[in-house]
Amino acid sequence: MSFGKNLIAQSAMSSDPWPVRIFHKIPLLGRGPTSIFSPHATPAHDIDSLSVFVLSITLVIFLIVAGLLLYALVRFRRRPGDSQLEPRQLYGSNQIEIAWTVVPFLIVVVLFLTSARVIGVTERAVKPASALDVVVIGHQFWWEYRYPKYGIITANELHIPVSDPNAPTPTYLTMSSADVVHSFWVPELAGKMDLVPNKVNTMWLDPPKPGLYLGQCAQFCGAEHALMLLRVYVDTPEQFAQWVANQKKAAEQDVSAAEGKKVFEHTACISCHRVSGTVASGQFGPDLTHLASRATIASGVEKNTPDNLRKWIDDPDSMKMGSLMPRMHLNDHELDAVTAYMATLR
Repeated sequence: MSFGKNLIAQSAMSSDPWPVRIFHKIPLLGRGPTSIFSPHATPAHDIDSLSVFVLSITLVIFLIVAGLLLYALVRFRRRPGDSQLEPRQLYGSNQIEIAWTVVPFLIVVVLFLTSARVIGVTERAVKPASALDVVVIGHQFWWEYRYPKYGIITANELHIPVSDPNAPTPTYLTMSSADVVHSFWVPELAGKMDLVPNKVNTMWLDPPKPGLYLGQCAQFCGAEHALMLLRVYVDTPEQFAQWVANQKKAAEQDVSAAEGKKVFEHTACISCHRVSGTVASGQFGPDLTHLASRATIASGVEKNTPDNLRKWIDDPDSMKMGSLMPRMHLNDHELDAVTAYMATLR
């Protein structure tokens, strides 16, 4: 399958059949940041078309059934003077038996074939040489991203380049879990994909427009499942190159934050977190090398501000119960110092 040709074909909304155009104009099926009816990548376009097709069929079924019920209620209602308690009953109608057996069977076959086609087209997409590989690992309750080509390890905010339909550069995600079953779901870009322990699943994204796309874990994975949020930044080639260059740098060491760095390196923080260029080499928690360059903390729960960062370091459970990050029981002075140090990690 050609990424560019398929994307152009799917994006031609003016050529969509009338049910698709009608459904897209319904406010409840609008263009929200987590709507499957607002596709911005080829897999999402395929899912959007399939969803509208299924909704169209079910709408027709609903109208027929509701119409027949309404007809029966009106046509066979009891009228004044009727002596019979119920209308004349019909038994053994071969025509009716055949109709309500064959028609549903054909509908199920059509739905099965169209669904299988979308799954097949998505699964059989040929990976081009220009594709970017990203390893995604789900944790309770955050996301780890690894870029093997660049030697980058980051967390919670996925950066990928735009994919020009004329020169496709899709992103292929190799996905697994470090603990329980998670599910990666960014509705505007693709369908959900489960992250299962001891199993590797893959999916691909090819958004043609830069921007921020939101999602979250779609599989109940524990107490804070609802706060395991997703942020996918689709960058222009220049923005992505700049981001890569910044991520490949070691953490900048600010002399004014030396005290906070010392406190950080003498707590259990370094057992779970990594900061390149320091003694912190933990693998259990998110990599903090460029923490200050992220827009959010706690997997998208709060904005990355000094106040929120201080609150998070002081008492993680107050912001995200069950985050598996323990309290360090730092005093106010130590909290201020560590927060100031974290704010320099860009």
